[in-house]
Parts: sequence; structure tokens; C-alpha cells
Amino acid sequence: MTTETLLDPKPPAKPGMIRPVAVDTMAQQQEDEEGTAPRRVHVQSKDFSIYYGDFEAVKRVNMSIEEGRVTAIIGPSGCGKSTFLRAINRMNDLIPGCHTRGELIFDDENIYDPQIDVVALRYRVGMVFQKPNPFPKSIFDNVAYGPRLHCEKRKSELMEIVERSLRRAALWEEVKDRLQENALGMSGGQQQRLCLARALAVDPEILLMDEPTSALDPRATAHIEDLISELRSRYTIIIVTHNMQQAARVSDSTAFMYEGNLIEFGNTKQLFTRPAQKQTEDYITGRFG
Repeated sequence: MTTETLLDPKPPAKPGMIRPVAVDTMAQQQEDEEGTAPRRVHVQSKDFSIYYGDFEAVKRVNMSIEEGRVTAIIGPSGCGKSTFLRAINRMNDLIPGCHTRGELIFDDENIYDPQIDVVALRYRVGMVFQKPNPFPKSIFDNVAYGPRLHCEKRKSELMEIVERSLRRAALWEEVKDRLQENALGMSGGQQQRLCLARALAVDPEILLMDEPTSALDPRATAHIEDLISELRSRYTIIIVTHNMQQAARVSDSTAFMYEGNLIEFGNTKQLFTRPAQKQTEDYITGRFG
């Protein structure tokens, strides 16, 4: 089986029965193919389930996400990948009837402990959504929104934060002379990079990205992927994507989910070229999904 075969999807066929693998068979903390030792676990789920009312959307997921790496989550629509992603900064709290079981650990604390400060959590775990969602404010005010919200800062400090964040999002040179213009006048790709700059402005530890390029053209998509590669040294990045080629390009580790189950998780290159599970191979070769 070759990488080319796995990354060239065939027409979908009817899926077979999918069963999750046992936790102890998944290479969650193995050394990668370059022989480097496992890094510190930044986020860990332990028998973690998410329910919408009585419906179990995410089923007893066990996964360890290492610090300073890009982790991709793939799977067909409705498999629970975005639901799991949003759980990491408790965005699902906004959905009536949504509740969890098990544990989701971030830096040795259960995110769902009743005493967790959710506002402080979201300060440390930033998020970029599927569609660009700039505020109807100036470019400057969009990026300065988070720092202003979390603590008072002088204008000179805000200017430094805004410039640094826009530079990290590779947007500064394009907008430095029009910071007071309305952000809604920017192109779609620029708006998505602005949303990325806004997330980076509070200097999070983890960056969640939910289908960040699905609404963008190929050029803007390439720009976002380049930024992910550049930012991996500063942040732990977790990206949900339907685009398996994108997952193969940008991630260090990949998780495949189906019907709420974690089917396989491990080194991206290995998962795409030598998947441990037949179900994974069927999905990435286009036999279903």
C-alpha cells in the first residue's frame, strides 16, 4: 500500500461495521518515526463521552495529545470530531442539554471540574472556527478585543500586541496602513487570518481549529496551512478537517473518528501509509465517508 493510493480517494461505497480499537493498542505516546521521545501530554481524555440529551455523540474516547505538536482529527460528517474539539474549551456548554462523562484533562486538571473557571480556560485555549467571524469593528479592535477583555492595557501595549499577533498571522504587511478600517471589508482569507490573530492576541497555550479552510479558496488555504506549520513551535494545535490531504500535510498525529468512536490514533505518516485498522484504511482510501 502506498501513500499515493491512500491520498487519492476512490468513489465512496457503502461502509461496513465500524468498531473502535482497544485503548492499549493505539500508539498514543510512542516514539515517532524519527526516534524522538514523547513530549509532555497537554490534553488527555479518559473514557470521555459527550451527550446531547440521551444521545451519545462522543463515546468513551481515550486519547493523549502532546504539547507542541499538530494533531488532526478526521472522519465523516457527524462522527463527533467537532463536538470533541469544542469540548476542549467548553464551547459545548452553550448547547442546551449537552453534558459529559469521564474526564478531559488539561495540564493535570479536569476541564469539567465544577470549580474550573471557564473564562480563564478559554483564555488559555483559543479557537478558530469554520467560517471567518470577524466582529463588525476595526481591524485593530478585532485583535485588541481579547486583551482588553481580560485586563486593562494602555494603548501602546495594545498596539504592540496587535502588531505581534498580526505578524504571527502573516497579515501585518497587508493591513498595517488600514488598521482602523472595518474588518468586514477584508477578503475571506484575510478575515480568517484576522480571526487567527485575534485568537493569538491573548497568547493561548492551545489553538483549536475547526475546519479553518473549508470556506477558503486554494490560495488562502495554502496560506493558512503555512501558518499552521510556522505556529507549531509555539502552540499545541488541534485541527478538525474533512480534507485528508490537508491532515497529511500539516499534522504530526492524526485521530480517525467514526460514529462517535475513536477508531485509530497515531503518527500521521504511519496512519496514512500503514493504518493499523481496516476501518481506517477503508475511510482514507474513499471506500466510505
